[in-house]
Parts: sequence; C-alpha cells; structure tokens
Amino acid sequence: MYLCTGNKQEAMQNKVIIFSAPSGSGKSTIVNHILKLYPELEFSISATSRAPRGEEQNGREYYFFTADEFRKMISEDKFVEHEEVYPGSFYGTLKSELDRIWGKGHVIIFDVDVKGGVNLKKYFGDMALSIFIQAPSVECLRDRLLSRGTDTMEAIEKRVSKAAAETEFARGKFDYTLVNDDLETALAEADKVIGDFVRRGIRPTAG
Repeated sequence: MYLCTGNKQEAMQNKVIIFSAPSGSGKSTIVNHILKLYPELEFSISATSRAPRGEEQNGREYYFFTADEFRKMISEDKFVEHEEVYPGSFYGTLKSELDRIWGKGHVIIFDVDVKGGVNLKKYFGDMALSIFIQAPSVECLRDRLLSRGTDTMEAIEKRVSKAAAETEFARGKFDYTLVNDDLETALAEADKVIGDFVRRGIRPTAG
C-alpha cells in the first residue's frame, strides 16, 4: 500500500472517494453538487499518453506523457494504477498526485469506470469510500438516454446493455449503492454518506 508521508496530514486525512456509474445514471450532477458542498474534496488528475485535444492543458485536464515516458514511469513504480486501453494508449493515476492532494489535507475524488472503481477500492481499502450510482431501472435509464437526444437508438441500446452488465458486475463490490430515482433525494443521500465519511470517518451502513 502506498501512503503519503508528509507531516501535514494525518491518517484520517488520507482518504479517497470513488464514484462509478453507468452512463445516464446522473453521476455528474451528483458529483458536482457534492464538490460545491465540500471544498476539501479534490479531483485526481489522471495521466495519459495521448496528445492534448483542443484547449486541454497539462496539469489541468490530464498530465500528458509520451508512450515511452509512460512505460518508463510504470517500470519505476510511479503509478497507483494504470491501464493500456489499447496498444500504446495508457491512462493511470500517479502516486505524486496523491501526494499533491493529500499534502493540502484534502480528500481525493476518483471518477472512474466500474472495474476501475472496484480495483481502486481493493487498493485503498478502508481509506476509500466507494459509491456506485445507478438508475432505478433499465427502462428508466433508456428513457433518460432517449431524452438527451444525442445518440442513435443503436448507441442507446449498447449503452443500456453495458449499464446492465456494469450494474451486475458492481453488485456487492461497492461500499454504497445510491439509486438515483428522485434527484433531490439522491443529492441528500449522497451528502449524508459523504459527510459522515469526510467529517467523522463513519462508514456507511446502508445501500
């Protein structure tokens, strides 16, 4: 287990919160709401071997490296986790990023896919609160994706199928499952669970 070792932070401050959810579950809305409520939370910036796009800047959207630089850092054990999503295309979380955020006394936020969330929870153990957000039903999820009007029916059905598989995979592997049926209720529920974890270190007892 990698731990930050500065004098400023104590064990209770070395915490992470992991959010995972299928597309259309309302994760972004919930996470943005929580970030407004808790200024001590800070997103982890991922590293990638792809080139910047548009107005992306190094150290803001991502830390950008070449594939060779990424491989060298892997060999030097500089990542908490990493993945080669396809040949020569790497993504990962730098240990130095944990140092940066924990050094401020902040709690790290991860927004990752379901398998990534499960892997990070295994890595951090009790230092992490992992939250899986899901729509109340597959039918509800399909309706939400349809209402966006941004995808073809074929793309929507692929997303729905993937969401069903992710939900099944996530079963029993997260600390807390938040069913986003009514948004205001979901926001209040997220606030309570995260508040308990951040402020008092109380583990969630439902979900």
